[in-house]
Amino acid sequence: MTAFLAFLPILVVVVLLVGFRLPASRAMPVSYLVAAGLALFVWQVPGVQVAAASIKGLSLTLRLLFIIFGAILLLNTLKHSGALAVIRNGFTNISADRRVQVIIIAWLFGAFIEGASGFGAPAAVTVPLMVGLGFPAMAGVVAGMIIQSTPVSFGAVGTPILVGVNDGLKDHDNVLAAIDKWGYAPWDSLTFHGFVGVKVALLHAIVGTMIPLLLVVFMTRFFGKNRSAREGLAVWPFALFASFALTVPYVLVAKFFGPEFPSLLGALIGLTIVVPVAKRGWLVPKGEPWDFPPRAEWEADWTGEVEIDLKSGQAGETYKVGVFTAWLPYLLLAGLLVLTRLEALPLKAWLRSAQIKWDVFGTGIFVDETPLYVPGTVFIVVSLIAVVLHRMNGAGVSTAWCESLKTTAKVSVALVFTVPMVQVFLNTGDGLAGFEKMPIALANGVATLTGGAYPMLAPVVGGFGAFVAGSNTISNMMFSLFQFEVGVKIGVDATWMVALQAVGGAAGNVICVHNVVAASAVVGLTGREGDVIRKTLLVFAYYALAAGAIGFVFLKLGLLAPGG
Repeated sequence: MTAFLAFLPILVVVVLLVGFRLPASRAMPVSYLVAAGLALFVWQVPGVQVAAASIKGLSLTLRLLFIIFGAILLLNTLKHSGALAVIRNGFTNISADRRVQVIIIAWLFGAFIEGASGFGAPAAVTVPLMVGLGFPAMAGVVAGMIIQSTPVSFGAVGTPILVGVNDGLKDHDNVLAAIDKWGYAPWDSLTFHGFVGVKVALLHAIVGTMIPLLLVVFMTRFFGKNRSAREGLAVWPFALFASFALTVPYVLVAKFFGPEFPSLLGALIGLTIVVPVAKRGWLVPKGEPWDFPPRAEWEADWTGEVEIDLKSGQAGETYKVGVFTAWLPYLLLAGLLVLTRLEALPLKAWLRSAQIKWDVFGTGIFVDETPLYVPGTVFIVVSLIAVVLHRMNGAGVSTAWCESLKTTAKVSVALVFTVPMVQVFLNTGDGLAGFEKMPIALANGVATLTGGAYPMLAPVVGGFGAFVAGSNTISNMMFSLFQFEVGVKIGVDATWMVALQAVGGAAGNVICVHNVVAASAVVGLTGREGDVIRKTLLVFAYYALAAGAIGFVFLKLGLLAPGG
């Protein structure tokens, strides 16, 4: 019964979002009230503890909104400077084959945007880019959603790990005891995150190997003239090459640099390797380049209400931005993020020295923030540099800031209730009722039902969290402790369970309602989100189940055991 009651805040979200189709801005306040009500009247947690957890949630919300604002500001600055149009047009000279284009734009460039920005930015950039190059709008949205899997765990410079997993596990007694047993005590989050991050990268690299090939198969099967999956499979040598060009450096970066950079640097390295190969036509089937049927033959539901012309608008008329100058802000972003995260340099210690730490109401629930170290600061700095580099006028700068503030405000309502709900959910220990905290109660119930087979389903739970919450970060924050406790309960390596959670949470972005709505709206496909999800659900099923099976095998073999 306690397991079922602990599941209620999540069940409420599912019923309201999926059943009644309410927006997250209306569903999440109800979920928060349910979680707080259960904490106060069933778990009998002191009101001051619920208030402290809520305040910590608001602090984390501000951190996430700052990151989101910075990422969107950089994107809008480049849009209004004309740089984004230059970047888009550069892709047209690489290859005329749509199968090659979708791999380079969606898989590689999309992964780079995910690593730099996250929070749905890959769809905002790549979907209109593909539509502007002649892709059907529906094809662009499907492609933009499929790639929001492998790079997502390390999106926005590692936010799902560094914020989601960290705040889901930090300061919980059972986790600290396990960390102490493995030789990481006192809590060394950087070591722990790096250790988990390598496992996450390894799982993604194995399962994600097939994503580029799935991309082209979906294009040829659902949007080709012959509706042939074979035409997509024909490009398998190039697809696998492009996959390994990203995933190999991705794993190495996770191992040697930590969870901030696998997607960012892996994709950047992949682009530098794959683009020259594509230009020379290597590994691509000879003959006529594959293309979509003529526009007159497109089905009605393939097209959106928004026409995208890459040659028009202020980008082409007001500003003159060269190719190198257009790319320079992204290169600066990657460089600054690396420089501010390296232990050998003093920048990291200096930025982290500006710290706000507060034991909220003396409850032992801490607000612990380092505002200068948050990636949002780097995004804003690079955005200001881009204004100078691209010689933007005041009107363009003002428009970019206004649009970014409006977009951030739209997502803030849901986050203001989502993150506090998660924190109340996590901080329900020591209640007068004597129950285990909600994640542990839920873990006990699930472990009883599934036993040793649970690791195979762990990514599905993570994906479910992302589908509900609209974020891999929030899914990790909500379920990392749950997954850890299940691992302890069934006697397996709990760090693998956290890794499976992170991978599943990333895969959940493929079917995340919020992301699908945002991507569809960009190209005028509003109202057809169900068509997109029905297709991408196949990719999610593959990703979550394959990751679960691989993780189960790794657990049985005892690979990368704690302290190893």
